Amino acid sequence: MTSLGHTAPPPARREAFDVKRVRGDFPILRRSVGGGPLTYLDNAATSQKPRCVVEAVCRYYEEQSANIHRGVYRLSAEATAGHDMAREKVRDFLNAGATEEIVFVRGTTEAINLVAQSYARPRLRAGDEIVLTVMEHHSNIVPWQLVCQATGARLRVVPIEDDGTLRLDAYEELLGKRTRLVAAVHVSNSLGTINPVKQLVALAHARGIPVLLDGAQAAPHVPIDVQDLGCDFYAVSGHKMFGPTGIGALYGKLALLEEMPPYQGGGDMIRSVRFEKTRYAPPPSRFEAGTPHLAGAAGLAAAIDYLRSVDPQGRAEHEDDLLRYAADALAAVAGVQLIGTATPKVAIVSFVMDGVHPHDVGTVLDQRGICIRTGHHCTQPLMERLGVPATARASFAFYNTREEIDRLVAAVAEAREVFAG
Repeated sequence: MTSLGHTAPPPARREAFDVKRVRGDFPILRRSVGGGPLTYLDNAATSQKPRCVVEAVCRYYEEQSANIHRGVYRLSAEATAGHDMAREKVRDFLNAGATEEIVFVRGTTEAINLVAQSYARPRLRAGDEIVLTVMEHHSNIVPWQLVCQATGARLRVVPIEDDGTLRLDAYEELLGKRTRLVAAVHVSNSLGTINPVKQLVALAHARGIPVLLDGAQAAPHVPIDVQDLGCDFYAVSGHKMFGPTGIGALYGKLALLEEMPPYQGGGDMIRSVRFEKTRYAPPPSRFEAGTPHLAGAAGLAAAIDYLRSVDPQGRAEHEDDLLRYAADALAAVAGVQLIGTATPKVAIVSFVMDGVHPHDVGTVLDQRGICIRTGHHCTQPLMERLGVPATARASFAFYNTREEIDRLVAAVAEAREVFAG
């Protein structure tokens, strides 16, 4: 409330997101491909890397290249400190309660396999059930099929609506007395759908059922707080979130990790070894056999620092703008049908074109330096549910622009002229 007739000052005007400045941080975006500028729109497959990440990886090899936890010399101590710092950055990024809850892995795929083999398999019996959703990536299907084949358990699958919305009513019905685990994707890599994972966790926990969340597509786009979500396991991949390939992290509640046997043997996962008996190290070392991907962890830490240096509200608003702009423009092209229109969703647009196979669309776009993904996107059961063999998928990051979308739409329209007449 104001007084003396004076009006309150207007709120400070928010500066527009500076996408040009951000693009300057990514060396590869200066490339020319097919006679034009590189237009990289396949970020759901892997994101590009800012210069600081490349430099962090190089810095490890140039200045700190030594193994960790095994040397009394300074170089090893520095490498160990750097690796510990990287683990702390991942803990903070996910808001885990302790660094002991962060296991370094090669990526989301290895994280899920670790949980499947080390947590689920020893606990499953014939007739037990694991609940998945129909929109899961193959990496969150096949590991569970393997443990089901070994134990006699079975998979139950949550359906979706035609627009890509998860059927919560069906999910609740599938949570039964034999349900031993829920494994669900946070964000669909094919559709961009953001699932109501906090609600999924709450419904499962009300029945005493643990939950693993596949966060590979969520990490680059939405804030993650594993304590707020309440999940028991959460998996991320560095290369999806502007970090190196071959590095990722599994969050697991410490009480669960302490109960789990090792997934692999050797190296730092031991406390003592005798031919008669081996005593294992506590988490997370128990699950990190062999020499870690030290350079990858350094790059992942740099990626987290970089992500946090870019205005989170600004980049979220920019990505939302790209999503709306691309969806509207592609839908206006004759013969194009968008696949997956549920809200909320991240900046992923999947589509099909009447009379033109997605691979043909991708080929035309490639000739113009435009990178999209075509195919089933490692979600064949989802494609079957949607009644399509494949889609063309454009996925955006905060370094993409409306101008790139204009090039995409023009090339899609050209593909229709070439193949559909």
